[in-house]
Amino acid sequence: MTIDQAYNLARQQYDSAQRARAEQICREILAQQPNHPTTLHLLGIMTAQAGQIAPAIELLRKAIAAQPNFYHALNDLAGALEIIGQRDEALTIYQTALRLQPNNPIAHYNLGHCLQSFRRDAEAIAEFRAALTLQPDFHEAMNNLGNALVGQGLADEAIMWLTHAVQLKPDAADYHHNLASAFRAAGDLDRAAEQYRRALSLQPNLVPSIHGLGNVSCEAGDLDQALECYRKALALSPASHDIHSALLYSMHFQPGVSAQQILAEARRWNQMHAAPLAREIQPHDNDAIPDRRLRIGYVSPDFRAHAVGRFILPLLQHHDSAQFEIICYSNTARPDSTTARLKAFAHHWRDIAGISDEQVCQMTRADRIDILIDLAMHTDGNRLLVFARKPAPVQATYLAYCSTTGLDAIDYRLSDPYLDPPGFDDRRYCEKTMRLASSFWCYAAPDDAPDVSSSQRDRPITFGCLNNFCKISESVLACWTEILRTLPDSRLVLHAHPGAHRQKLGDRMAAAGIDPNRMEFIGFLPMRAYLERYRTIDIALDTFPYAGGTTSCDALWMGVPVVTFAGATAVGRGGASILANIGLPDLIAPTTADYIRIAIDLANDRARLAELRATLRDRMRASPLMNAAQCTLDIESANRTMWQEWCAR
Repeated sequence: MTIDQAYNLARQQYDSAQRARAEQICREILAQQPNHPTTLHLLGIMTAQAGQIAPAIELLRKAIAAQPNFYHALNDLAGALEIIGQRDEALTIYQTALRLQPNNPIAHYNLGHCLQSFRRDAEAIAEFRAALTLQPDFHEAMNNLGNALVGQGLADEAIMWLTHAVQLKPDAADYHHNLASAFRAAGDLDRAAEQYRRALSLQPNLVPSIHGLGNVSCEAGDLDQALECYRKALALSPASHDIHSALLYSMHFQPGVSAQQILAEARRWNQMHAAPLAREIQPHDNDAIPDRRLRIGYVSPDFRAHAVGRFILPLLQHHDSAQFEIICYSNTARPDSTTARLKAFAHHWRDIAGISDEQVCQMTRADRIDILIDLAMHTDGNRLLVFARKPAPVQATYLAYCSTTGLDAIDYRLSDPYLDPPGFDDRRYCEKTMRLASSFWCYAAPDDAPDVSSSQRDRPITFGCLNNFCKISESVLACWTEILRTLPDSRLVLHAHPGAHRQKLGDRMAAAGIDPNRMEFIGFLPMRAYLERYRTIDIALDTFPYAGGTTSCDALWMGVPVVTFAGATAVGRGGASILANIGLPDLIAPTTADYIRIAIDLANDRARLAELRATLRDRMRASPLMNAAQCTLDIESANRTMWQEWCAR
């Protein structure tokens, strides 16, 4: 039997699932001809399928060495390298394979798939489109193209491609999952939930779909179902730190959940995901000189048109470059014009999207960061597992929301005297609390904010809440129902994506004797249009137990007073901090009964409403909230204190 005949027999055995016999024949061939490329390739494939990736890579490299333009061996080698995390080399090899066969749709698909892992969605999209031009029914390419389009914010086109993919392969649970995610990105929560459930009907324990259904439920205000989904997903995938973060963050929105319960879950997160990484912590040899120039690192997925991006911008603008060198580690998936503005004020900028936690940790150590500051906590896109490895001697958390991370490796949390008043027990946090002098937030008004409209005394009062719908708890709705019942001509404007949750809220109001037509829902709006809506709102009603932050500042900037309830947790006292800082403590309610009373009294005092509408913008400008220079000094003072404490350790 010739070598070629023996190889063909091995291939037949492989195709017939007779792997042991196929492997035996391959080894017999290689004993006679050690560099036979197709045999090395086939044995490499079987070795990889057996889970022996390193030996498989060695075999595939030998095949390519024997036949450098071996397209299939190149593709399989790149795939094996991806499995062990060597994506840089894999990308180079996929590019080589594509040059060999530029009209092969699979070559374009493989390169696009690899590019996606680097979060290079725009380039991946081009490759998937090329694959579909060559093979229009390539449903795998449709599926991945849809995902990449969602990553670029092009949800409507993503829905089109993913719908085609589902039609071609209706039994693919992951296709339904991805279509659901596209519907969610488009704000169609009902269809998103429908597709997540369809995916779960095909694969009941598909963890990403259980997680996704939890996210949709949270956005629709069904926190009970959201938490149930997160807990189920976490039970199926206990190593999933992002699911656990979603559970922990959502607990802040749920009435009746105490700070102690949040701390307990945060500590559980630490024990499950962060504590095992403590072995990777290395000693720090930063110069322990208390007054030297410090290297400050900020880590965030939200260096963009986002609340965090808006609040961090004035701080980056005003940092004292003689005392502080600023390095931003951006995990931002879709940079925008705000990203460019932030980048201009940083001394150094590191894009870390798609880079592993280990690599980011090494990068941070190489940058010799003195204080590393997390700006995400447990929100989407956080890099807390970087902090778990403690790449900087001092680590802190700030800005995303005021609570606790639960991490042993994070030393400090920033707060203010209103979010965490002196009577608060700091043992509800695992970090040491550093209270800024006055305000947790440094507000910069949007550049294109419209002028404040004049007060209109001849129209019924319009209340409004443009916070995320997930913040509208049963406790809040009970208060709003009483306010609307007492003021029968009043109206209520709410922000909510389209979906059954709108009808559910309308039914609730109807059951309480309130005409649902007195409510108006608005979906996502561009910044200027969103601010314009405040021109039609007379009084903003804050949420609890999770209060507004950015939305409250925006309302006040547009001349709309905010009525808030001072809750039992720091996240429940955001409105209290903001109003205290602009000198309006009388709009802070210590009880829900006071919340109702203040809202009704203010609605009946048209003269005061007119005065507030005319003066709130000036109040904001004159307050600590917009004193960017002082806010930055407060942050820098906190940083210096943290550093001096480390030096004195």
